[in-house]
Amino acid sequence: MSDNLNASELLGLIDSVFCPAADERLLMIMVDLPDSVVVDDRAWAERRETACEWARTIAADSRYEVIFAAYRNPRMNNADLPAGAWLLSPDALPPTADELPECTQVAFEEIFARRPMILAPTEFSATAPLKMAARRHGFRGATMPGFCRQMVDALRLDYAEVNRRVEIMASLLDVATGATFHFRIDGVAGSQPLEMKLFLDLRHRAAHRSGGRFPIPGQVGNLPSGEAYIVPYEGELPGDPSASAGMLPVQFGSEVVIFRIENNVAVEASGEGPAAVAERARLAAEPAYGNMAELGVGVLGDFGIKPLGEILIDEKLGLHIAFGRSDHFGGQVGPARFSSPAAVVHIDRVYIPEMQPLVHVVRAALQFEGRPDVDLVRDDVPVFAF
Repeated sequence: MSDNLNASELLGLIDSVFCPAADERLLMIMVDLPDSVVVDDRAWAERRETACEWARTIAADSRYEVIFAAYRNPRMNNADLPAGAWLLSPDALPPTADELPECTQVAFEEIFARRPMILAPTEFSATAPLKMAARRHGFRGATMPGFCRQMVDALRLDYAEVNRRVEIMASLLDVATGATFHFRIDGVAGSQPLEMKLFLDLRHRAAHRSGGRFPIPGQVGNLPSGEAYIVPYEGELPGDPSASAGMLPVQFGSEVVIFRIENNVAVEASGEGPAAVAERARLAAEPAYGNMAELGVGVLGDFGIKPLGEILIDEKLGLHIAFGRSDHFGGQVGPARFSSPAAVVHIDRVYIPEMQPLVHVVRAALQFEGRPDVDLVRDDVPVFAF
């Protein structure tokens, strides 16, 4: 099949994603630009060219008014956006933000006040700041951080079925009181396999649905999509600490770092390799990085979608646990908990064999009050029947 959407597919996708009313005609495509600090690469340049092609294709149809916005990259995933953007023709997009004239910048608050439908195929994820802004302005957005043309087939999925599965899983997360994970780490550097357990406290939280459709004002989520997710309880209620605790293994290259979790926060990273040293330094410098910010269950693995090394699609394939910022999902940890805007992160760790082959999910299950557990994964294989 083609490595890009044709006009009919692209317009159909907009209709499916946003379900626009007859008077909703404003669509914004926004991209972030490299600069002298964060330099360009081929994948980023190709993503911007894809965005330009989409803008031209949509503008050729009288159904929508298209605005094309470019802004200086914020350096980190889910960091706050800069103050404003430049509204340009897709045929006049400069190669770097350093070539944008400061005097023609338009404040994002002014742009958002027009309540556009937004497609954001960016290098750095804009999901968190757009979610926060959408609550104030009522626009809708589909964020596409790291999107590449190899993901186009995921835009052609039956999103009615994707949504059905996401809704089922979200309804379970809504009433679950916790999730238990039993991990096994294969022998690393001649050592014996290790087994460990993690419990995530899911009380006092509501689940979120990301099924690729955003018909309601204020909704923002990923596209391609297909996950239900929830923020573990972070212990903010007086006298009711979080019960999230245990050991969480994460594979970095050929090395596995084991994080010790207490009160929903990673307080230690064990291991002797360079990744463990780096993670210990990161926890010491940015304690908010250790926050257990999300438990997600992706459903796209059953549709034959494979990991590409881009978190946009990879996290939708199975279980994932995120570190860092959570306020955009209804949690308590936001940018103010980090040392600077550039330090704000939300990083997903995906637990499927292709992504972490040394870390095995022996069992992952949801717990409930007054009813049996529901198994999600056994021996690395999803077992929940939709």
